[in-house]
Amino acid sequence: MTHTRTRLSFTLTTATLLVTANLYGAVAAHADTGPSEPPGTEPSASAPVKVDPNDPDLKLPEGATLAAPKVLDIKSVVEDQGGEERREDTNTDVTFALQAEVLFAKDSAKLSDQAKARIDAIAQEIKKQHATQVRVFGFTDNLGTHEHGVVLSKQRANAVQDVLSQDLNDPNVTFDVRGYAEQYPIADNSTEDGRKKNRRVEVTFPRTQS
Repeated sequence: MTHTRTRLSFTLTTATLLVTANLYGAVAAHADTGPSEPPGTEPSASAPVKVDPNDPDLKLPEGATLAAPKVLDIKSVVEDQGGEERREDTNTDVTFALQAEVLFAKDSAKLSDQAKARIDAIAQEIKKQHATQVRVFGFTDNLGTHEHGVVLSKQRANAVQDVLSQDLNDPNVTFDVRGYAEQYPIADNSTEDGRKKNRRVEVTFPRTQS
């Protein structure tokens, strides 16, 4: 983008989890994973090193065993001050979320005049990452019927995909386009500010460069 926008940067990092103790009778701890995610978009990182369960430096309570090694995904989130655009970077993927108001008129799937510049910038990042698989998912808030939300969110995802396809002009790039209506909210639907964030189109692709 050619203009400067104030950004609020939130970086959520987690250390690499090499080993965890699985204690008999202990209650398992659950990490806060944040908003729910559509199927197939879960982190897929694997442990970088093999852990020797017989290492004398591992101090486990008597009778405890090691759980399977796992790497928790590292996520960096950058959102502009108005919340109109949100970028998430993980170990494996880049996701852009654009609020529907930035792209479309109310209850419409016709792209606004300012939408193309936003989508063009995302296309440039896709080229930079040399990505050949792109997911474009549409979402709505929880107002109105689910059936209408599914149709509208899919139509909006299709509109964004059409522009991306033209910008990329690459037959090797494949798209997965879906409309999820009010499913998988990222904010509270009980407030208008939350519903505004949930009305969005997300574009996700693998990252190949840091």
